[in-house]
Amino acid sequence: MRTICFYFQVHQPFRIKPYRFFDIGEDHYYWDDYSNKSIIRKVATKCYLPMNALLLDLIKRYNGKFKVTFSISGVCLDQFEAYAPDVLASFQELVATGHVELLSETDAHALSSLASEEEFARSVERHKAKIKRLFNGYEPKVFRNTELIYSDKIGAMVSKMGYEAMLTEGAKHILGWKSPNFVYQNSIDPNLKVLLKNFQLSDDIAFRFSNKTWSDYPLTTEKFVNWINAIPKEQEVLNLFMDYETFGEHQWAETGIFEFMRVLPAAVFSHTDFDFSTTSEVARGAKPIAKINVPVPISWADEERDLTAWLGNDLQKEAFTKLYELEPKVKKIDDADIQRDWNYLQTSDHFYYMCTKFFSDGAVHSYFSHYDTPYDAFINYMNVLSDFILRVKNKEKELIAAE
Repeated sequence: MRTICFYFQVHQPFRIKPYRFFDIGEDHYYWDDYSNKSIIRKVATKCYLPMNALLLDLIKRYNGKFKVTFSISGVCLDQFEAYAPDVLASFQELVATGHVELLSETDAHALSSLASEEEFARSVERHKAKIKRLFNGYEPKVFRNTELIYSDKIGAMVSKMGYEAMLTEGAKHILGWKSPNFVYQNSIDPNLKVLLKNFQLSDDIAFRFSNKTWSDYPLTTEKFVNWINAIPKEQEVLNLFMDYETFGEHQWAETGIFEFMRVLPAAVFSHTDFDFSTTSEVARGAKPIAKINVPVPISWADEERDLTAWLGNDLQKEAFTKLYELEPKVKKIDDADIQRDWNYLQTSDHFYYMCTKFFSDGAVHSYFSHYDTPYDAFINYMNVLSDFILRVKNKEKELIAAE
């Protein structure tokens, strides 16, 4: 039996409030509570609550034969606790069925795997503890790095943490002639299995579903099942990875996206030789066919499938470097506010907002940003970071004085 693995990324950042140069040294609270609460409640109404209810119904209808996997960032979980306990309860109900898997990741949806192995491990532990606390002792076995960022080196770090598998993008420039519809191995540590996103079929749902200029519009379950059946018989897994906000937020309910998902399992069970699995079931059930070599990090973002969405220009690199220069000092500071802000400032979205791509993916970046320009995003972030640096220096002086 071949299998389909649905994986959904659930993430919302803590957005930074407008922070002026003159606020540096005066205002030490950076977060736009009103916007963060408003956005969480909006997405809860449009996506999280109706889609969670739909998935729960499907799991019950098919007696657990329909399964999905989630990764929920720690900063998103913090906002669920603060602003949307009903959403958190609905995810807890899904996980309690035993047919929904949760993945590990960095707590802040951070880029720490590119900066510091030590901070990367600490961030993963923070997230792991949060999942355990909120989901009745749940312990993830599979890892998803921020935006599916992966390299041979990152995979080896993840394997050292004890995870059995990791997800990433089935990027063309990495796979070449090979198919994403198999399980692979990390090239440094073969104990880590690597699951690859089938970007063609995933993006047909996530990005093209409501695009009326797309040659295959409209996407029906019959059409999608035909494409599934066209997958060669020896290819045993179809990984459909996407943002959870695809449902109801990026693709509005009026497009028919909920109805598409409602009837898809029946079509798969009736007209294909596929079933549904979680990521750990895929990792344990399929034998890896080869090592995958990824010497330079890849991601699932933009046409390039690289890191340029976050670290593609001098603004982003300067902000990233200045932030992680603080790591040796911050880890010594026992202050809850400092540690919270350190965590939240690492969120990859802050760097994404600074992206200056104006052509192929510019519209996508603009859609997700609340700033007028990338330069506004940079200035606002650096003002906040300047204040944070002052606070860290002051705490450092207090530590020295106390010795």
